[in-house]
Amino acid sequence: MSSTIERLEEILGYQFTNKELLVRALTHRSSAAERGVSVDGDNERLEFLGDSILGFVVSEQLVRGHPAAREGQLSRWKSHLVSASHLHQCAMSIDLGEFLVLGRGEERNGGRGRGTLLANAFEAVIAAIHLDGGIDPARAFVRRYVLTGLASLDKESFEALNHKSVLQERTQAMGLPIPRYSTIGTSGPEHAKVFTVEARVGDRLASRATGTSKKAASQLAAERLLQQLVLENP
Repeated sequence: MSSTIERLEEILGYQFTNKELLVRALTHRSSAAERGVSVDGDNERLEFLGDSILGFVVSEQLVRGHPAAREGQLSRWKSHLVSASHLHQCAMSIDLGEFLVLGRGEERNGGRGRGTLLANAFEAVIAAIHLDGGIDPARAFVRRYVLTGLASLDKESFEALNHKSVLQERTQAMGLPIPRYSTIGTSGPEHAKVFTVEARVGDRLASRATGTSKKAASQLAAERLLQQLVLENP
């Protein structure tokens, strides 16, 4: 195991003082349960912390790097960068699945390539780095693997992402029903209304999002539903 950990440390660009933190970040609850290890032996608590650290670092970088961007645009950028589908790709880029510690059942069911599992483990690794070395190495890791290419992105390039069109193309390719959108709620005063829109594909897949316009909310709902499809059918 030590040689495996050392190889992953080279990929991560960070050497742990407490290597048990990295082992825990890689340990899925299926393995911990098989070995009768307590809740602190799997990566779920680290995932919880890593999610917050990731959100902070991404928000910090967006605010610093895009001083002219409005809050709504920053939120859309952040939503993309911290999404499970994006983190899945980040995890794949460092072959994180190869290093996971899984239970036998999860191993047989293809856990090493499962989108949600990989995204969660990636967040756990962020937390492990933070607990071992502080925010600076965690920030460096997020910049290196999550924010790669951010400097080349601008407002127009993100706004050009029509998630509703992409979702419709993907559902058609998969033989699924055409996505449906419905406004299920509004709140706030007339001059600052907030809309909640639900996107649905068939009876099983659905997501909701809010926005300052129905268009913005439906695009975000489509993006979230698209993430579900990508994770289930990578």
